[in-house]
Amino acid sequence: MVVLLLVIEYALLPQLAGARKALETLSDVEPTYLAIGLFLEAASLLAYAMLTRSVLAREGRPSLWTLARIDVTSLGVSHMLPGGAATASALRYRLLRSAGVGASEAVSAAAIQGAGSAVVLNVMLWIGLLVSIPTRGGNPIYGTAAAVGTLLIAAIFVGVALLTRGSDRTVRIVRAVAGRLPGVSPSSAEDLIRTLADRLRVLGKDKPLLIKATVWAAANWLLDAASLWVFLYAYGHATALDGLLIAYGIANVLAAIPITPGGLGIIEGVLVPTLVGFSTTRAIALLGVVTWRLANFWLPIPASALTYLSLRTGPLLHRRLPAQRPWTAPNTINDETINKETTA
Repeated sequence: MVVLLLVIEYALLPQLAGARKALETLSDVEPTYLAIGLFLEAASLLAYAMLTRSVLAREGRPSLWTLARIDVTSLGVSHMLPGGAATASALRYRLLRSAGVGASEAVSAAAIQGAGSAVVLNVMLWIGLLVSIPTRGGNPIYGTAAAVGTLLIAAIFVGVALLTRGSDRTVRIVRAVAGRLPGVSPSSAEDLIRTLADRLRVLGKDKPLLIKATVWAAANWLLDAASLWVFLYAYGHATALDGLLIAYGIANVLAAIPITPGGLGIIEGVLVPTLVGFSTTRAIALLGVVTWRLANFWLPIPASALTYLSLRTGPLLHRRLPAQRPWTAPNTINDETINKETTA
């Protein structure tokens, strides 16, 4: 709570200084562009569902409609709690399991999807920096965001190397650690690691599949950024593409730090001044970001309630949600339970 109050005090409230001017600008908004922005935001969510579909094995894979509803449900939950990504991941795992996805497959797909999305986001940020710095100069916050992104990408590549090239050694380490943790089965932890390693090898060898997953990850971020650009344009300002990529990339990289739910306050506090630094007026930056966050952050919350209800009253109605921890019991037990329930 203290950190949240500090974020509001020093990042969010200073942006409200131009609120009076923003209210005057509000009357000049173009409703057509607001509708286009909402459409792009919905397309971004669909691209994320396509990314989910691409990283899951074809056998037993749920329909795109089911995956889209699971992703929206998880997104809404992650926006309601500080560090809500952990809670959302647990719920997402349980919904995927109820939809027929194996335990290890659900966890490995989520890990690959999250890591891949993070890499694509940081590449977008680096592209914006490489284009912008030679012509516009640098900024201390660029170095901070670039350093965080570089460390994240390095950690991901080290993890991939350990899993694909030294999987046996990694498995031994994981089993040793799991054996010392209460409630964790070393065998189930090994299954998770081996499934993740196998899935990474499949992606590495299947170039079309890897390209497809990369394209959908990029589409998810780019459509979301395009939605922000359209909402800014709705109030009369065409933001430079390099400025948009930098502001959007920095805000989302810093929002990955689990201080507030969905980066609430952090994204707004970073986006508005950064956009102002790229020649956007404070009133338009404030209105554009607030409008975008209504579509990006707030609308998925009530939508997640509807998608969850549709999942629990539709094909998953008679399936009990499995335990949220896939490492506590062998996968075969849960898979047999789901198969029996599916047959019934």
